[in-house]
Amino acid sequence: MSLGTHLFYARKNKGLSQEIVAEKLGVSRQTISKWETDETLPDIQQSKRLAVMYNLTLDELIDFDIDVKEIQNAIDRTSQEVTDKVDWTKAWGKKYPILIQYQKEVETAPYRAELEKLLDDLQKRYGYDELNAFLVLKDILASVWKSRKEIQK
Repeated sequence: MSLGTHLFYARKNKGLSQEIVAEKLGVSRQTISKWETDETLPDIQQSKRLAVMYNLTLDELIDFDIDVKEIQNAIDRTSQEVTDKVDWTKAWGKKYPILIQYQKEVETAPYRAELEKLLDDLQKRYGYDELNAFLVLKDILASVWKSRKEIQK
């Protein structure tokens, strides 16, 4: 994604018009448009002011990833009540069909027993409640996945 596109999405995420941004920076609306269409670039001072206005670091402004930001915003806006209503297996199963398929193929009892032991150990050893023990175990699994992916490269 180009810098202009990053600037466009950062502005849109804040709900600001080109006119408002231009007024706050003391430039024309056409200048903002040129930045967002990559015709010209803001200087470093203007870039710093844009980052502050959009509540981003300068690095985030330059590397702005709309997908990640949108996902984070959706997570932040979703209440626990709504989260509890979501069938996560079904939702993720659309992208990863194995989540639906394995339930007909895998004898899960031995894996469940091992996971129960790991969760109990996290709760006893570190004093985590059940939810935090689950989250820690999920994060450990994610780090194992990531390290295995790195080895395969």
